[in-house]
Amino acid sequence: MPSASASRKSQEKPREIMDAAEDYAKERYGISSMIQSQEKPDRILVLVRDLTVQRADEVVWVRARVHTSRAKGKQCFLVLRQQQFNVQALVAVGDHASKQMVKFAANINKESIVDVEGVVRKVNQKIGSCTQQDVELHVQKIYVISLAEPRLPLQLDDAIRPEVEGEEEGRATVNQDTRLDNRVIDLRTSTSQAIFRLQSGICHLFRETLINKGFVEIQTPKIISAASEGGANVFTVSYFKNNAYLAQSPQLYKQMCICADFEKVFCIGPVFRAEDSNTHRHLTEFVGLDIEMAFNYHYHEVLEEIADTLVQIFKGLQERFQTEIQTVNKQFPCEPFKFLEPTLRLEYCEALAMLREAGVEMGDEEDLSTPNEKLLGRLVKEKYDTDFYILDKYPLAVRPFYTMPDPRNPKHSNSYDMFMRGEEILSGAQRIHDPQLLTERALHHGIDLEKIKAYIDSFRFGAPPHAGGGIGLERVTMLFLGLHNVRQTSMFPRDPKRLTP
Repeated sequence: MPSASASRKSQEKPREIMDAAEDYAKERYGISSMIQSQEKPDRILVLVRDLTVQRADEVVWVRARVHTSRAKGKQCFLVLRQQQFNVQALVAVGDHASKQMVKFAANINKESIVDVEGVVRKVNQKIGSCTQQDVELHVQKIYVISLAEPRLPLQLDDAIRPEVEGEEEGRATVNQDTRLDNRVIDLRTSTSQAIFRLQSGICHLFRETLINKGFVEIQTPKIISAASEGGANVFTVSYFKNNAYLAQSPQLYKQMCICADFEKVFCIGPVFRAEDSNTHRHLTEFVGLDIEMAFNYHYHEVLEEIADTLVQIFKGLQERFQTEIQTVNKQFPCEPFKFLEPTLRLEYCEALAMLREAGVEMGDEEDLSTPNEKLLGRLVKEKYDTDFYILDKYPLAVRPFYTMPDPRNPKHSNSYDMFMRGEEILSGAQRIHDPQLLTERALHHGIDLEKIKAYIDSFRFGAPPHAGGGIGLERVTMLFLGLHNVRQTSMFPRDPKRLTP
């Protein structure tokens, strides 16, 4: 006679078979075969950001990442993420979903990419944890398009947690090196997505504004035969049987274009600095937004054009990128960026007076140190309520050899820096366009004339008076958003200690 346990087992087996047979939804979920462009289905994928109450009761297809999943009885809640937008999805046992389908959905690894068909449903209570707060997606089909490995090098929720919250509540945050070592994952966070979309906006606004002002975009070589600025901080590269250098600046080529009658030029491209600076604001490779322009009688014509370009960028960011600014602010709270129209312009001697009044001891021909730049930024903000200003008439002694001296005061120069939140983002000047004066100034600086012969020669055939400047894209992004490290605004940063990924 069979034992009770054997009898129970024989009853369980048919039940398992019955359960398998009851998986009436088995065609509605699973892992898809690899997409190798086998077919082009007649299917429109809807963007997560477009899932709003206007689409209530519509059946839609969405492709997104599984951000989180939580099983609860006969249902499973997923958060589906697409770039900086996310929506709650519900897989519940019913006409369209079996128990097996709910279990499958609950076990999909985080960060896997899925195609989901579902009905958009309006919710009675806002879903605070999602960007799409007024709707959720009731899943009818779910297929894994690309399966992520089960162990992630960092958790995205930890990576977007404000540091204060992490410290106060003892919850995990992600340090900078872990982020940069796993940059592909870190760039998926809503904060990173917002930062780099806004940065793209800066380039677009820079280009748009200057083209509207009649500027011509140029491309300049990055492999050059001599150090751009006559300095030692250059990367040497092997160039067939000789050495060449990576350009520290497009300076020479911008000026040559002015001598070639292009009148107003700009370029956007990489700049290389072989400086062993491990600070929060230095990179060995960054993106330069460079401007050069001929003027009629006074370099302030150029100064005002550059300042107006930056103001147009700030306005455009505040008008077009409010969502991104708010997303970044959630993790890194910051006061909104303030600027004046027209832009505040102070002379160097006025800045010295403000610093001395605050107790700083500085000589008349001394350059600003980083702490003094920051202090001056705070003093300017208190007095003029602006985060953006120009400092004009720098001492000639602290500027490069090609800077035009001030005709009224030989110790001053026709040069300027622009500042955001107390940090320099642009350095510029009227350039010397006379070969004789340029030669004198180069000799005064102890520069080997043979090394800059091509530079000086470009002014021998008639050169209009001109001025310009170079802006660091990553710094502008960092300071506009009030972030504290330029590596946060460089997609794959390069510094003296980092050459990967």
